[in-house]
Amino acid sequence: MSIILDKVNYIYSPDTAYQIQALRDINLEIKDGQFIGIIGHTGSGKSTLIQHLNGLMRATSGAIYFHGLDIYDEDFELRELRNRVGLVFQYPEHQLFETTIFDDVCFGPQNQGLTKEEAGLRAFEALRSVGLPEELYYQSPFDLSGGQKRRVAIAGVLAMKPEVLILDEPTAGLDPAGRDEILDLIARMHRERGMTVILVSHSMEDVAKYVDRIVVMNQGQVLYDGVPREVFRHYRELEKIGLAAPQVTYLMHELAAAGLKVDAEATTVEEARACLMEALTGVSSARRDIHRE
Repeated sequence: MSIILDKVNYIYSPDTAYQIQALRDINLEIKDGQFIGIIGHTGSGKSTLIQHLNGLMRATSGAIYFHGLDIYDEDFELRELRNRVGLVFQYPEHQLFETTIFDDVCFGPQNQGLTKEEAGLRAFEALRSVGLPEELYYQSPFDLSGGQKRRVAIAGVLAMKPEVLILDEPTAGLDPAGRDEILDLIARMHRERGMTVILVSHSMEDVAKYVDRIVVMNQGQVLYDGVPREVFRHYRELEKIGLAAPQVTYLMHELAAAGLKVDAEATTVEEARACLMEALTGVSSARRDIHRE
């Protein structure tokens, strides 16, 4: 099953002097189990788009289908949708409000109708899965570091057992080590749980490394939609809208232009390293592995 957007439009302040069209005829299908990156400059519509996916915002026109059901039908249960499509906002302190971390993570499951004991088990499982030390469970969430707050916010959504996890700039404001920890955590959850993950990010390196598919937003429209190599092939066009390819892609293009036989479309350090080794030694990674065996 999937989430399907069919000609979705959204207008802020319609019929006023402040009218702005944030989304324009968006057509997307998000299939189960995908890891999708959404990128775009500020004001491109990416944050507006993801808030439509669990019904927080209602399209001005168009339709959205979740598992084949129109979420705008009168008898569709939006609360159930929000239980199954979890959203972690950019600033986790906006989602933390209880006196202890444990109570905060319990809130979602209890709001789903689970007993206190059931919610507690969900909370323990979620907090363990995000790697938060047990000695912190009964402290105030507001005493935590930025990275720890992200973990608690993610745990609070995971405790509700969503099928889809949406994260809006989950590494904003973190140092490089904290950013890698959060992204590795998200990648592990995607791999182990098979859940659909939608990551909004401004980091080209991050989306190139982690996601299977990239959706590029520009002026409220989908400009590109494909695997990272296909999307970053248009790096010159991306530059025109304030984006870029990963830095390693530029390096590989320069090396190719200088005459070195390398894959100019490499998007990750790992890909670049493998093809550079092959270009410099004449031995592919696969052949080296066979030789070692």
